[in-house]
Amino acid sequence: MKKIDTDITKATTLEGDFYALESSFKDTLENVFAKNWQLIADDSKLKENRNALPFQFLADLLPEPLVLINNEGVINCYSNVCTHRGNVLIDEPCTIKKDITCGYHGRQFDSCGKFKFMPKTEGMQNFPSAQDDLPVVPVEKWKQFIFASLVPNFEFSELIKDVEQRVGWMPIEDFVYRDDLSKEYHVKANWALYCDNYLEGFHIPFIHADLNAVLDFNSYDVETFKYANLQIGIATDNDICFDLPKESKDYGKKIAAYYFWLFPNLMLNFYPWGLSINIITPISTSETKVLFKSYVWDESKLDKGAGANLDKVELEDERVVRQVQKGVASRFYKHGRFSPTMEKGVHHFHTLISDCISK
Repeated sequence: MKKIDTDITKATTLEGDFYALESSFKDTLENVFAKNWQLIADDSKLKENRNALPFQFLADLLPEPLVLINNEGVINCYSNVCTHRGNVLIDEPCTIKKDITCGYHGRQFDSCGKFKFMPKTEGMQNFPSAQDDLPVVPVEKWKQFIFASLVPNFEFSELIKDVEQRVGWMPIEDFVYRDDLSKEYHVKANWALYCDNYLEGFHIPFIHADLNAVLDFNSYDVETFKYANLQIGIATDNDICFDLPKESKDYGKKIAAYYFWLFPNLMLNFYPWGLSINIITPISTSETKVLFKSYVWDESKLDKGAGANLDKVELEDERVVRQVQKGVASRFYKHGRFSPTMEKGVHHFHTLISDCISK
């Protein structure tokens, strides 16, 4: 893959092949997803001591069996594979009563992943050793949200610090998950095309008439950080906005929404009513799962302003990215150019992608 020029006035976008070729897709799984942080869950199923939550790292594409365990209030992550013969240890959420016991040959581990016992080991030399313990996997918690990475390229604090500094004044840890307001979509487009679309407001007047009516398009801007960026939605004169505290950097502004993107595939959309999380999970080269998870802060502000009609906005976005997926596979399309004023977020994303894959 070519390196993306860091000068947006000179740079060209990712080439069409990145979105269309299976080889590029496989490179992305190993070099982007395996080496960066993923939002796994909130802590709702891990409130009590010794609660365990098994999961696969990236669904069926990077199906690494892992398990989160609450050890006296600290969430840890371990390989969920027995170090004897590879059996998966924990199949479903549970509370570990005494030990983790493998259902294949009875090998036992404590809740911290340390080997304790296995039958019929008489005569084994150099046993047990550290290799008999469950491998520890990097995990971090921010507010109620739990993140993990297989082999992270950078510290989690580098990913989240700019979100915390900007909107940490909100009582995010008290936001309540609402299943009735959450939804899953399947989009027939590459996961990165979906992110490209999210990362610019250039298309809003052309695609989202209702959203355009409540945002001041002329005030659009993007702030880029090391591994994240922020689009701020400025409300029109009469529309709903945040009641910002005086200590906020944005105090005095009519902010309708904070749209944070965290590399590579997470969107944290803060509205006066609460938080909409978008998790973008690749399925194949040209298919993506988009999970919307809603956490409500102030129910009286639902269905108002920029945070209203999220389903309508999503369907409008899906229509255009499906068309773009067809276009980038064209033999006549190579790459495009970035608008220096409107596509700083897309340029930032593309530079991070090329840095990961070009190493």
